[in-house]
Amino acid sequence: MIDKKEIIENIKKATTTSEIENITISVLGKNGQLTLALREVGKLSEEERKTKGAELNKIKTEIVSLIEEKKSILELEEINKKLESDKIDITLNKEKPFKGYIHPLTQVKEELLQIFATQGFRLVSANDPDIEDDFHNFTALNVPEYHPARSMQDTFFVEGGNLLRTQTSSVQIREMERSGVPVKVITMGRVYRSDWDATHTPMFHQIEGLYVDKNVTMAHLKGCLVDFLKSFFEVDEVPIQFRPSYFPFTEPSAEMDIRCTIQNGELKIGKDGNRWLEILGCGMVHPNVLKSVGINPDEYQGFAFGMGIERLTMLKYGIPDMRKCFETDTRWLSHYGFDASDVPNMITGLSRK
Repeated sequence: MIDKKEIIENIKKATTTSEIENITISVLGKNGQLTLALREVGKLSEEERKTKGAELNKIKTEIVSLIEEKKSILELEEINKKLESDKIDITLNKEKPFKGYIHPLTQVKEELLQIFATQGFRLVSANDPDIEDDFHNFTALNVPEYHPARSMQDTFFVEGGNLLRTQTSSVQIREMERSGVPVKVITMGRVYRSDWDATHTPMFHQIEGLYVDKNVTMAHLKGCLVDFLKSFFEVDEVPIQFRPSYFPFTEPSAEMDIRCTIQNGELKIGKDGNRWLEILGCGMVHPNVLKSVGINPDEYQGFAFGMGIERLTMLKYGIPDMRKCFETDTRWLSHYGFDASDVPNMITGLSRK
C-alpha cells in the first residue's frame, strides 16, 4: 500500500540531497514501494489494471516532480554553503606547485590490462563509438525489441533511435564482425546508465573479456577468472563460487563471488572470510549472439565476462564513494592517487587497435 501523504511529507522534511536520494531509492528504486506496487498491477484483472495502473502512474508523476523540485532547491543551498566556506584569501603567500598523482582508475586499468595480456588477450575498442545503434547494443546481444531484459538497464537515448552504450559488449559484436573467429579480446571503455548514488554513476567504466574458439568450455572461463583474481588482489588463494544468474547474451550465466572479510573499508580475501562478495558476471556466449554475427554455434563456442572498473578500484583500495572518482578534488586525489615516481612505466603489453 502506497502512503502518498507520508512520502510527500518526507520529501518536504528533507534537508539534504542525501536524504532526497534515500527517499528516491526507497520509493522509486528497483525495490522501492512504488516500483513493487507497479509490478503487482500485472496480476490484476484487465479492468483493475487500467484503474490501478493509472492511479499509480499519477502518483509516480507527482512524486517525481516533487523530488526533482526539492532536489534542485537543496542542491542550490548546498552549493551556496560550499561557496561561502571555500572562499579564497588572495592575500596569502603563493602556494607551492601542486604535485600530480596518477588517478586510481588509471592505475587499475593498467593493472587489469597487464594481467589479461599475460593470458593472451588482445585489447580492442579504441575507435568504437560511445553512441551506439540498437542492433549492436541490444539486438545482436540477444535482446530484441520489447524483450523484458531491456528494462534491466536505465538507458540514455539520443536522436535518431541511437543511445549511449550501456555496456562495452557492443564492441565485442563489432570485433567479431571485423575479425571473425577465433577471437580472444578485452574491451574497455565508458558506458552510460541513468544511476546516481554511492556505488553508481551515470558514466562509468567497464572491462569485458571474450574468447570464442572451438572447444572452449566453462573450465577455461573458471581458470581465466581465478588467475585474474589472484593477480589483481595479490593473493595465493581465492575461494570462489559461481551463482546461477541471468544475462541475455550468455547461457549458462553466472555471478562470480569471492570469499572475503570487509573491516573498516579494507577488503581481505581468504577462506576465513565471513561473507561472499559479488565481483563480476560471466557465462558461455549464447548461440544467438554468435548467429547474429554469422558464426556457426555448432562449430564455435566461447565465454564472456564483464566487471565495473570503479567497483574493482573501490574494493582493492578502500574507496567508499564512487562519485568522488569524478569530482576533480585534488585533496581526494592526493589521498587515493599514486605517486608517479613509485609506479613503474605502464606498458600493458596488449596490442591495441
